[in-house]
Amino acid sequence: MHSRQIVRSITVARATLLIEGTPLGYYEPKVQGMSVSKVTQPHAGPTVLVFDDEPGVRKLVSTVLASNGYTVLTADSGENAIKLFQKRKQPVDLLLLDVVSPGLSGPMVADRIRELQPGVRVMFMSGYDSTRVVRRYVIDKGFALLKKPFTPDQLTKKVQEVMEAPAPEPVPAD
Repeated sequence: MHSRQIVRSITVARATLLIEGTPLGYYEPKVQGMSVSKVTQPHAGPTVLVFDDEPGVRKLVSTVLASNGYTVLTADSGENAIKLFQKRKQPVDLLLLDVVSPGLSGPMVADRIRELQPGVRVMFMSGYDSTRVVRRYVIDKGFALLKKPFTPDQLTKKVQEVMEAPAPEPVPAD
């Protein structure tokens, strides 16, 4: 048996999907702005739902995490992140969300998804690390924060830290 890995790049709904693994699977997005970066297979790595309104950030995060064995779901808006979460039949292991964005903010998305899956791990990313919003909704609540800009190595290490930490206790949303 060969341990050969197939990697194919496909562009769908303004996002590049990296589909890895053998046998090759597929994903067909149903809503504009949502995608998956690795087809879920038996024994696939943890699932990370990434929400950022910047296409370059989504692509970087998706590529780095997928290449490290994670199943990555991406959304370009808070509304699409929630829709994508609701379409999944399996739990999500980590929410990686931008704090400040048009429409629903990352903390608002986290609160809504945590109502549906209490105890899901949450990590935020932001270029505005010293604002009151970041302090109130991220730092004061004990969530991990990855400061933008970040390197692929910083991203990988921070995600690994959060994934290795004990699962959080479900906390009521504000």
